[in-house]
Amino acid sequence: MEGNAPDGTGPMHVPFGHIVANEKWRGSQLAQGMQGKIKLVFEDGLTPVDFYLSSKSCLIYVTEAELVAGNGYRKRLVRVRNSNKLQGIVVVEKTQMSEQYFPAVQKFTVLDLGMVLLPVASQMEASGLIIQLVQEQTREPSKNPFLRKKRAQVSEPALLRSVQQIPGVGKVKAPLLLQRFPSIQQLSNASIRELEAVVGPAAAQHIHAFFTQPR
Repeated sequence: MEGNAPDGTGPMHVPFGHIVANEKWRGSQLAQGMQGKIKLVFEDGLTPVDFYLSSKSCLIYVTEAELVAGNGYRKRLVRVRNSNKLQGIVVVEKTQMSEQYFPAVQKFTVLDLGMVLLPVASQMEASGLIIQLVQEQTREPSKNPFLRKKRAQVSEPALLRSVQQIPGVGKVKAPLLLQRFPSIQQLSNASIRELEAVVGPAAAQHIHAFFTQPR
């Protein structure tokens, strides 16, 4: 196994169909949820990365406890975002306890850093999402809707869920938005006029305000 760069944000050699996981996740519910479904390799010294999905794509997992504790998680996100060698996906535990902190992390991740954010309700849900991400890459990496700005696969439940949670969107408008704006980053950069053409003026105002107004 080739190591990563000294700062923890360089490429990691990941065997095809495997996940390289930070040692801190060994024995966790998240890791247990992936056991038997995908091959996990645990490594020390992966900070700030939690999981490498491929040699150039990684996942940062923000727990409920981290959200409640403050903004400490932001340093990890910034380190990955500033690396020109990695594509980072941010997965955040959105629970009853952490829900009040979610808008802030969503704004920071999507609007300020331009990264993809996917909310999950539990580590078990996250394990299924991570397996799905790896399966997408092993089929055809260039078509992974979470990493590429190609036409979205609207059947992807995690991507749909994250768009559905934007005020004024819901289950009907989310697939329409993903057809026109294949990534959350593109959606966050869309103008009101562009949004109106897809979902109408009322919903367009809600969506635009969600990404642009401070919380």
